[in-house]
Amino acid sequence: MPSIDLHLFKFNLFDVVDVLLVAFLIYQLYNLIRGTIAANIFIGLAIICLLYFVVRALEMKLLTNILGNFMNVGIIAVVVVFQQEIRRFLLLVGRNASLQRNRAWWKYFLGRNDVEKDNYKRIKPIIDACKTMKQTHTGALIVFVKDYDEQIYQNSCEVLDAKISKRILEAIFQKNGPLHDGAVVISGNKIKSASCILPLTDNTDLPAQFGLRHRAGIGVTEANDATAIIVSEETGEISYAKQGRVKMNISFAELEKLLNKDY
Repeated sequence: MPSIDLHLFKFNLFDVVDVLLVAFLIYQLYNLIRGTIAANIFIGLAIICLLYFVVRALEMKLLTNILGNFMNVGIIAVVVVFQQEIRRFLLLVGRNASLQRNRAWWKYFLGRNDVEKDNYKRIKPIIDACKTMKQTHTGALIVFVKDYDEQIYQNSCEVLDAKISKRILEAIFQKNGPLHDGAVVISGNKIKSASCILPLTDNTDLPAQFGLRHRAGIGVTEANDATAIIVSEETGEISYAKQGRVKMNISFAELEKLLNKDY
């Protein structure tokens, strides 16, 4: 009876940590591409890789050479194809390493209740404006970004740098106003820009009733570390987009929870 070498199964604490870290990274990458067009691209790349190993095992020289050349530049292809997802992943890592630690210090020195009250003061004008726009069926797109990139937003926006206010938000999205056709970008405690033209999502699996406003709101959360509130002009329903996924017809209580968590 053949013996089993138990030395092959020995592992230490660092091996466990190694496996857990890899599993965590894979999970985070899965969250970034889940429900987006990047997931389909990833499946396509996986099929090509699998096909390469099959044709090589079958000694199909022509296909092996063609797919082999593709495999040789595989890392470069992955970086080019998934550049937006990689950028978002790095922003996620950097944000968790800095801002989350700062929040812990705020709660330690100020107390949890004080921090939550301060956050509620920031989001209350936004929620109140959304209530009014829902009642009047005023279309709106409000984007929240952690790090305001001037090169991305200011080139296609009207710069405001204004205090967050219910009346300002309502005035911007008035149907006959000059700034209503586009998105408002909020960062920190300021309305940074208005009338922003944003990239549309490439996702083809969205509901048919989604117009340009919804597709732009989803698209900006795919390409950047951002979240978005979309108010439908046709139905008045409020949707919330994050990481390329959207929650439809949410209540104001749910909207407050989401903003408290993400903003």
